[in-house]
Amino acid sequence: MASLEARVPPPVVALACGLLMWLASSAVAPLAVPFGVRVGVAVVLVCVGLSFGVPAMRSFVRERTTMNPTKPEAVSSLVTGGVFRFTRNPMYVSLLLYLLAWAAYLSAWPALLLLPVFVAYINEFQIKPEERALAARFGAEYASYQARVRRWL
Repeated sequence: MASLEARVPPPVVALACGLLMWLASSAVAPLAVPFGVRVGVAVVLVCVGLSFGVPAMRSFVRERTTMNPTKPEAVSSLVTGGVFRFTRNPMYVSLLLYLLAWAAYLSAWPALLLLPVFVAYINEFQIKPEERALAARFGAEYASYQARVRRWL
C-alpha cells in the first residue's frame, strides 16, 4: 500500500468520497429534514470549512512553500501560525467539513459512513508521509509543533 502514499491529491479523494456518499445515500430514503434546514446546515459547514482552508492556503503562499500534496518533501517552510495553531492539517479539516456539509445536504445516514473512510485514508496515505517529510526536514522544531498541535482538531 506504500504505492498510494502521497499519490492521490486529497481533493480528488474528497471528490471520490463525495461521489460514494451520493451513491450510498441513494440506497435509502432521505431523512425527513426540510430542504431549507439541510441547505442551511450545509452552507454553515462549508463556511466553517472555508475558514480553515482559505487562510491555510494563504499562509502557504505567504511563506512560499509548496501546497502540492503529492510532493511533501518539497516543503520549504514550517507554517505554524494562524489556523495552524489549532490544527496541523487545516486544509484536510476543510475537506472533511465540505464532506460533512454534503452529508447534511444528502440527509441520508449512509453518507456519514464515508467520513471515517476519508479520515482514515488521509491519515494513512497523506498525513503520515507528510509528517515523515516534515520531521526529516525540520527535526526538533516539527516535533515540538506536533506535541503542541493536534493532527486534526
